[in-house]
Amino acid sequence: MTLVLVTGGVRSGKSALAERLFDPTAPIRYVATGPDRDDADWAERVREHQRRRPPAWSSVGTLDVPVALADAPAGALIDCLGTWLTGVLDGLGAWDAPRGAWEAEYGRRATALVDAMQQSMVDLVVVTNEVGWGLVSEHRSGRIFADELGRLNQRVAAAADAVLLCVSGQVLPVKGSAPLPGTLGAGRRDA
Repeated sequence: MTLVLVTGGVRSGKSALAERLFDPTAPIRYVATGPDRDDADWAERVREHQRRRPPAWSSVGTLDVPVALADAPAGALIDCLGTWLTGVLDGLGAWDAPRGAWEAEYGRRATALVDAMQQSMVDLVVVTNEVGWGLVSEHRSGRIFADELGRLNQRVAAAADAVLLCVSGQVLPVKGSAPLPGTLGAGRRDA
């Protein structure tokens, strides 16, 4: 099956691109890794994403992406690695704890995530944020996030069949070639 990584900045068009890659009639699992927040702006972002999804798609909100992928019917879209990383690091208390207190457990979870992607039996599109194109944060949490997301993005990109960069709504193939819109998820349909 195909593994595609879609990266780019905030509001670059990466989620919409990821969605367009799938057959809209296929039963796709949308794996939302973002937190539940009591925040009106965040809630509107979530609603915007939900309105775009075809009716055949199901959604699951979780940080346990390997479990969500295990029985995905025809394809899966993970949106996104940045919110997954934030949730995992939050849970491990990484922002304030020394690296030795959380690094090994985070490493296990990141490896399980990448392994699940590589072993997926369905087409998979993973959305992430591109980091490191600006200043190095003066805050420890910002440096941890940028460092770990950069490393995780590299691991997923190495495993991916294609890597697509979104810039201002435009798509630049970085690795492999972009699948044609609507073609992913058309294979396995045992849902």
